[in-house]
This record gives sequence, C-alpha cells and structure tokens, in this order.
Amino acid sequence: MDERADGTAPVAAARPEAAPARTDARTGTRPGTAPPPGERATRRRIGAEIWIVLGLSLGRSAVYAVVNIVARLTEGTPLAQQSTTLNPSRSPRPYLDLTYQLLTIGFALVPVALALYLLSAHGRSAVRRIGLDGGRPWRDLGVGLGLAAVIGIPGLGLYVAGRALGITVEVQAAALNGAWWTVPVLVLAALQNALLEEVVAVGYLMERLRDLRWGAPAIVVASALLRGSYHLYQGWGPFVGNVVMGLVFAEYYRRRRRVMPLVVAHTALDVVAFVGYALLPDAWLEAVGVG
Repeated sequence: MDERADGTAPVAAARPEAAPARTDARTGTRPGTAPPPGERATRRRIGAEIWIVLGLSLGRSAVYAVVNIVARLTEGTPLAQQSTTLNPSRSPRPYLDLTYQLLTIGFALVPVALALYLLSAHGRSAVRRIGLDGGRPWRDLGVGLGLAAVIGIPGLGLYVAGRALGITVEVQAAALNGAWWTVPVLVLAALQNALLEEVVAVGYLMERLRDLRWGAPAIVVASALLRGSYHLYQGWGPFVGNVVMGLVFAEYYRRRRRVMPLVVAHTALDVVAFVGYALLPDAWLEAVGVG
C-alpha cells in the first residue's frame, strides 16, 4: 500500500456489506436453493429405496423361492420325496471350495452394509438406531439364546410334522467336504444369515415402514411374511414356521428396538442346524427326519 506525502497510510475504503439473501415466503428457501421435498416425494423415495434394497437381497430370494415352490409342485414328484441343500460344496478342490464359500458369505453381507448406510442418513448411527451395537452384550446373549430355544424346539417339531405330512422337502443343512475349515465356514454362514435376515427383514424394513407411517400390526405382519416367503423353497412347513418366527422376532423388535438379540438367536439356531448336520451320525439325523 502506498504512503501519503505526510508519511501516513491511506485509509482503505469501506466495503459495502452484502445484503442478506431474501427468503421466499412461500417455500421458506433462499433464491437458488432447491425447496425441501414434500411428504409425497419423501414417501415415494423411501418406497423406491425399500424395493431396491429388497431387490438386491431377501426380496430377490423370495421371488426365486416362489418360482421354486411352483416348480416343485408341478414336476409330479411329491414334496416329501424332494430335497434341498443349504450349504453345498462349490468345488471338489478344498481350497477353491473355501475361497468360493468365503466370497459367497462376504458378498451376501453387502446388502447389510447398504441397509445400515441408508439408515444412517443425517448423521444418525444406524447400529444404535436398530440396536445392533454391543452396549448390552450379556443381556442380548441371554435373550437371544432364550429366543433360540423358544423358536428352535417347536421349529424342529414342525419340520418333522411337515415331513410326515408330505408338505416339507428334505433339507440337507450342509454338504461341504470334510475339510479342516468346514465348521468355521458353517459358523460364518450362520452369522451371515443372521445379519442379513435380521438387519434387512427386521431392523431396516420395520424402520422404513415406520417412516412411511404404517401401523404396527401391518409392519409386524409384513416383516414376518417376507421371512416366510424366501423360505418357501423348503415347502409349506418351513414357510409357516418362519412366518411364526418372523412374528415373534418382529414383535420383539417393535417393543425393544434391538436387533442384536435376534442376530444371536438366529446365529445359534443356524449353528446348531448346520454344524449338527455336518457332525451328527446319519442314524441320529434320520431319527428326526433330517437327511
């Protein structure tokens, strides 16, 4: 800055203050900014989001299960003489099979990450929102194991009854090669199933339906029917059993807003089914109508 002749610095000219931006009285927004979406647009967006998440995960499985049960019912063979395998081997080469198993488990968890990401909008923690955090580990463990017992024992009885009535296919819970990694992979598969189903079918779906202002009974029934639908490929018995399980789990979540006990319960159920099938003698399995 140049000095004046008397050695003093010139005074800088004051800058005019910017006039405050005017706000549109009708929309409540400033010029050049988009107005917030209306309620109808928000509901449409949430609805589209639900369809996308389900289309990438359990909804897709439900569609395939419906087609599968139709194919089973129309092929001429009674359901009691048909079978399905839940954890098949994917290669006769053990380490390649292990690679495929881990990839399958990993990619199946991507919709879980997507659901949590979408629920974390506006800076909210999705894991705290749906109770997937570890804040109450011992209580969640106890409740989860209790739910597993309440669901698992009647569920096994329903499966046996379904097999006797001819409305349930033979379910082979595991058909992996007897490698060192078989049990750890089955445990991981059980955890993956639990996270996918409980986070998406319960936590995510019920939160989003609440955002759409559905009533509590409709939300619980929708979650339960979704759970039953993607088990239809196993027959009518597992469909009914999983709907009942879905009603119990959804009602628990509605009351407690915690999905962690449901993940514990589901993991325990699947570990017993998967690992038990892989390790128990064939005579024991045949005694309860499995295998």
